[in-house]
Amino acid sequence: QVHLVESGGGLVQAGNSLRLSCAASIPSFSQYTIAWFRQVPGKEREFVAAIKWNRDWTYYGDSVKGRFTISRDNAPNTVLLQMTSLKPEDTAIYYCAADTGVILSTLRNHGDYLYWGQGTQVTVSS
Repeated sequence: QVHLVESGGGLVQAGNSLRLSCAASIPSFSQYTIAWFRQVPGKEREFVAAIKWNRDWTYYGDSVKGRFTISRDNAPNTVLLQMTSLKPEDTAIYYCAADTGVILSTLRNHGDYLYWGQGTQVTVSS
């Protein structure tokens, strides 16, 4: 049974930082790609970042490149999303997702991820 739990969301002022965590209960965790997506009501879920555990590569959406960093945490099976220089347009519900079959050409597609967390709200005030 795969279980993903996000934490760390909250309200911050523009220009500040926030760190999200995704704790995953997944067998054979190293085989998974872990990604962050975000969604605003009425809009499609947007790719934010992904990390391939056993190959140690990372990939970012254009809107967050240079500001957000995805990484492994020291805690077992935990992925972090460090968000800096936050903007009001970063306001969204942030979701953690996981799958074993993700490839580089499709990792931006939320439909390619089978497992999802419940989401954590991030609100950036101007």
